[in-house]
Amino acid sequence: MAVPPAADPQIEIHDSFVDEKACASCHAGQAAAFAKSHHAKAMALANEKTVLADFNNTQFEWNSVKAVFSRRDGRFFVSTEGPDGKPADFEVKYTFAYEPLQQYLVDIGGGKLQALDIAWDTQKQKWFWLGEGSSAKPGSTFHWTGPFYRWNRTCIDCHSTDPQTNFQPQTDEYQSSYVATSIGCQSCHGGGAKHVEWARAKVGNAQTAAIAGLGLSKVDANTCFACHARRARLVDGYQPGGSFLDNFSPALLRSDLYFPDGQILDEVFEYGSFQQSKMARAGVTCFDCHRPHEGSVKAVGNALCTQCHTQDAPKRFASTDPGGAFDTPAHTHHPEGSAGALCANCHMPERTYMKVDRRRDHSFVIPRPDLSDMYGTPNACTSCHDGRSNKWASETLDTWFGAGWRKRPTIAHAFAAAAKNDAASIEALRAFVGDEKQAGIVTGSAIAEMSRLAGADVAADVKAAAESPDPLVRLGAAEAAANLPREYRLDAIGGLVSDDVRAVRVAAARALGSTQSLDLLGDRRRDFDRAVADLKTYVQANAHVAETQSSYGTFLLEQGRPEEAEKALRQAIHLDPTLAGARINLAELYRATGEGEKSEQTYAEAVATDPDRADLRYGHGLSLVRQKAMEEATEELNAAVRLDPVNSRYRTTAAIALDSVGRTEQAFALFDAAALSGATDASLLGTAIQIGLKLRRYADTLQFAQALARLQPDNLQIAELIRQLKDAVEHGR
Repeated sequence: MAVPPAADPQIEIHDSFVDEKACASCHAGQAAAFAKSHHAKAMALANEKTVLADFNNTQFEWNSVKAVFSRRDGRFFVSTEGPDGKPADFEVKYTFAYEPLQQYLVDIGGGKLQALDIAWDTQKQKWFWLGEGSSAKPGSTFHWTGPFYRWNRTCIDCHSTDPQTNFQPQTDEYQSSYVATSIGCQSCHGGGAKHVEWARAKVGNAQTAAIAGLGLSKVDANTCFACHARRARLVDGYQPGGSFLDNFSPALLRSDLYFPDGQILDEVFEYGSFQQSKMARAGVTCFDCHRPHEGSVKAVGNALCTQCHTQDAPKRFASTDPGGAFDTPAHTHHPEGSAGALCANCHMPERTYMKVDRRRDHSFVIPRPDLSDMYGTPNACTSCHDGRSNKWASETLDTWFGAGWRKRPTIAHAFAAAAKNDAASIEALRAFVGDEKQAGIVTGSAIAEMSRLAGADVAADVKAAAESPDPLVRLGAAEAAANLPREYRLDAIGGLVSDDVRAVRVAAARALGSTQSLDLLGDRRRDFDRAVADLKTYVQANAHVAETQSSYGTFLLEQGRPEEAEKALRQAIHLDPTLAGARINLAELYRATGEGEKSEQTYAEAVATDPDRADLRYGHGLSLVRQKAMEEATEELNAAVRLDPVNSRYRTTAAIALDSVGRTEQAFALFDAAALSGATDASLLGTAIQIGLKLRRYADTLQFAQALARLQPDNLQIAELIRQLKDAVEHGR
């Protein structure tokens, strides 16, 4: 006997909202179309109709990850490792997503809904593990019971209608609620209470025509970007119709998120790539290609693109000239109707996320296999022609188009060099900042990278970017200012504390928080305080996010408020005990306030939590040095070198510490002559030279001196040292 579906206990009709059924009573056509979309199935109560996976006592095992999926009395269960490391039974409360994969949410108490890291592949009809490498330890960030997989923290914003987190810091519990379990009409149109009130008033026809849509939010691309972006939320309770950048701060083109040419690398969704495109700059929006209710594209195959890309382009885009004969074998060089002749396959390459979910890049790139050879960027040619090389693809394009395609402007060279910390990339990045035709997200990202590499040397560039009319450029400037020396920040971005975009104000407040001379703001002090109020709103909206509390703790310390800073940092550790950054920040707070013993103890606790983190072992080593516990310090510093052997700072510090306790031979053993011959860290080479001279190891020391001379060719002292070392080696002294 089938169990009747239960009511969702988390549904609550919030102020200005109505039951979603009220929408369908008048808008049946739109509701029917929407019901077929993936949006409508983003989340659901777990029952016989919604659960797609095999729960018939099915066993799953992947390395150390084990689970048994079963059902009892119309309910669904998983038996697997719990937060305490012991196996236990957990009831599945909700389905999450629909296809090509479906996840399942489990309530582990305290209102915390956790997404299982074992998902169901709806195409292959089998369970699979979402993780990579070895499984995370219970109680850690990436264990399925940890913060990363917590629906209330990571997923809540985008899979339900008007979701409210309702985190209770005093009890570490959630009282989350939403208007509808899944995405519904009011997710995009906003609360419908006023609209329903107007509709039920039966206003006369003339007046109806004038105010049809009363009480509903404007639906535009900002509505889509609220979810289809890698972003941090700045306010609690986003309402559709608002400016995207007043509600969210998007991630810029960082090397861990995007390929050097701007294509998507990590799970960043569509916003960042689309903002780079010529289409975005021409005024194309999501709704030019996608049906908003069905969630499908407006036309099949190339007909979608030839809405605009035809011989006679629409007048709307006349100034950008998208016209031309593109849907022809003369352009595609592939047979008509073949996969290679499809515009999207060449200009929107797919990458797979969550192991089975293929998603298209939205920067609308032109295939560049030459860049793939240089930087490992994706290209449609070799993605489709499996087994063929990038060299083959490039030579084929040469036969079709000549070699001119290789010279097309690209951001790849500059951003690839910047990712390798190559100072030579600064001038190339500077060219983007001065190019008014460049996409704002590219320019904003370029100025952020420049400041990371050059610091004070690009303060004037940051200041110029802060005056850009493009908010994404100003956002990049505000984030860049955090890399400038403190004395340069106020002049560079002081005006951004009164910016009309919240994302910019928050970034500016964070960067200026460490500026000690805030009294110089004068009349702008009030603007700064308002920006700090925006920052506090952001922190409150993310009160359950450990990383936010940790960064806010640092901000408070910079503001000279150590007690409040300590409270925020301890809250961060409470929220996620394995978050190393929060423990480092707390240890550094104690160091800054002269509490060396507490600093060392905090580092020791951090190391006990995660002994394989090189930065923790290094920080602990330095704290032991300050406590004059040199033997213990050298052990920790050596551990840091062992865990991160390419970090020159760790190696330099460990060598100095070993030398200071008389273990000079061991110190010199940290410097491998062959490896250091190509070193680019002058401090590392200088330390090697000093210790080598002390030990009279002249042959090895000569190699270090020669490497340093290549870095500092005008250094006369190094040149003289090399002469003396050659003489010593030659005469066996």
